[in-house]
Amino acid sequence: MKYADARPYSNPEKAARRLMEHAQASEPIQDRRIYIEKINGPFLFGDKATPAEYSAGLKYAIDKGWLQLHEGGTFVKFTPAGAELFA
Repeated sequence: MKYADARPYSNPEKAARRLMEHAQASEPIQDRRIYIEKINGPFLFGDKATPAEYSAGLKYAIDKGWLQLHEGGTFVKFTPAGAELFA
C-alpha cells in the first residue's frame, strides 16, 4: 500500500513565502510591478503546487501586507513589509 506524501505548500504561510521567493527572483517592470504570471507559473508548474495552494498563499501574502495586488489582478507589488523579508 502506498500512502500519499504531505503537500509541501498545504500550509498557506509556506506557500506565501515561496510565492515571495518567486516574486523576488523576477524582474520588475515599470513602477516596480511584477507580472502575476512570473510568480504563478513557477509555483504551479515548477513547484507542482495546486491552484488552491496558490490562491491560499497569495491571499496570505496580501493579508499579511507583503504584496499588493493590482485591481486588475495582472500585477503585484512588494510592500515595505514584503521587501523587509529579503533585506
